[in-house]
Amino acid sequence: MITLLLVPLLLPWAAPALARRVPARCSPVAALWALTVSAVLLAGGSVAALGTLALTGLLKIPAFAALGDLVHPLHTPSERVLLPLAALAAGLLTLAALTLGLSLVRQSAGLRNARAAADRRPAAGDLCVIDSPRPDAYALPGRPHRIVVTTAMLRSLDASEREALFAHERAHNSGGHHWFLAVAELTAHCHPALRPVRDAIRLAVERAADEAAAGTVGDRRLTARAIARAALATNGREAGRPTVTPAATTGPVPQRVAALMAPARPARRAVPWIAALLAACAVLSCATAATGAVRVHEDIEVAQGETGG
Repeated sequence: MITLLLVPLLLPWAAPALARRVPARCSPVAALWALTVSAVLLAGGSVAALGTLALTGLLKIPAFAALGDLVHPLHTPSERVLLPLAALAAGLLTLAALTLGLSLVRQSAGLRNARAAADRRPAAGDLCVIDSPRPDAYALPGRPHRIVVTTAMLRSLDASEREALFAHERAHNSGGHHWFLAVAELTAHCHPALRPVRDAIRLAVERAADEAAAGTVGDRRLTARAIARAALATNGREAGRPTVTPAATTGPVPQRVAALMAPARPARRAVPWIAALLAACAVLSCATAATGAVRVHEDIEVAQGETGG
């Protein structure tokens, strides 16, 4: 049982190496979905495994065993192995919940501030211009969706580059990319190995918007130039925005520009092996976590006297 529950905790460590290669092997939208779904499954498996381990350890304590109506001792491996693992699992779950809560508070506060700043300015359609000496542009989720751009950013680009930048940010809103970023942030708090996967999801989000913008303006080189100049205008400075507000200047800009400068690749029908391998890891993680949880549940029923041992 313990071996089964350790598998979902170890499998996510293979995800970063696989996730880094998915955007190069899949179309941006396909990569975005593959990475996000895999991250959710891997996170779910690890949380389920930790929860099952923590519960099993608690039921070895007489007070909790009484609360669980156990009439027989719970059949488990050696307590010298189980109890330290259960204590560690409980501690990791608590730490994950605390860091996730803090991130949620920060993200919510940042979104409220960004929305308040945008609402104070008159909007031309979905475009909101904020007077600021700091170049910035981003897609603001909510109702209604907004494209927020500062006056400094407008001055940094010519008219055609501004249109490409706006098309990029509109692609974020129309594609619901803030939801993918929110899920990536959530999964990164469930297992430390999923933090690089979060970065891969952010790259896939930007690549999807890059390709959508290139299709809208009909010029891949113009889109690449707009993104490069916008990134140069920010000079690598953090804007202090919430991570769930996608922006053209985030992520590995040189890699994105190089992809745009290359000819568009034809759509692939076959699933790349790297994405299939990542999905297999994610499914195996959930399957082993579920199997371990079912076995623990059966042991609890035996300890409660509901079934024969």
